[in-house]
Amino acid sequence: MPGKKKIIECVPNFSEGRDGQTIEKIVEPFRTAEGVKLLDYQSDKDHNRMVVTVVGEPEPLREAVVAAVGKAIDLIDLRKHEGQHPRMGAVDVVPFIPIRNVDMAEAIDLSREVAATVSKAFDLPVFLYEESASAPHRKNLASIRKGQYEGMAAKMALPEWQPDFGPATIHPSAGVTAIGARMPLVAFNVNLDTADLDIAEDIARKVRYITGGLRYCKAIGVELKDRGIVQVSMNMTDFTKTALYRSFELVKMEARRYGVNVVGSEIIGLVPMSALVDCAVYYLGVENFSPDQLLEARLME
Repeated sequence: MPGKKKIIECVPNFSEGRDGQTIEKIVEPFRTAEGVKLLDYQSDKDHNRMVVTVVGEPEPLREAVVAAVGKAIDLIDLRKHEGQHPRMGAVDVVPFIPIRNVDMAEAIDLSREVAATVSKAFDLPVFLYEESASAPHRKNLASIRKGQYEGMAAKMALPEWQPDFGPATIHPSAGVTAIGARMPLVAFNVNLDTADLDIAEDIARKVRYITGGLRYCKAIGVELKDRGIVQVSMNMTDFTKTALYRSFELVKMEARRYGVNVVGSEIIGLVPMSALVDCAVYYLGVENFSPDQLLEARLME
């Protein structure tokens, strides 16, 4: 759209959630780039993972992401990495999300540009996923990541799992990376008052779509060792079709069969306001609610 600034969001996930100095060095390119705004970054020691949320115009965003990827590859060694969250790369996944005056096709083009650039610059194998995927079996991130860093070398020896860009073998310390374009996702976790990981994993199987659960929900069981509890960690890939309150209530319902209670939940990174408003309307039983009633929405008009 001529004369209107194009804005794309990027939410790269890095396999480091414990070393504060490393985290700050990886985030630095997003702080200093013109035309880019660092909105948020959150790290988790149990997951040993950091999620960054940044927005910007396509070209400066591309440059900042490439610089951050380079920092992470220099500083993270997956041969020494341990954490509860599945991972296959130092830079595990880099999604681009169209936000303003940008369509999905442009986000896909940007994801492919970044994939080509980082693969060449850092000798890094890259898979394209979600809307950027080069084949149907590569669309789901969980399918690409299956086997994780430790099993990726054997997996990539198979013809169907050759990378889209870069060498056909894993980077020794940085593994492999998935880059793609997708719609907004909400990372939503529910904590349980038990230390039994088998319970969280069983509930995750009941909740996630691929094993019979909710359509736009991905889920795994995670152990939070520092707190002595477990968690059902979910990615809600389309909150407009599967609301957060539905996944929350289903986790609660499945937990009851074990005599386990939900003790809290958390959202990782940023979340669209409408996702939380939807939950508030449900739990409060608000009738005939309209988004026009939101004060913040009216102020932004």
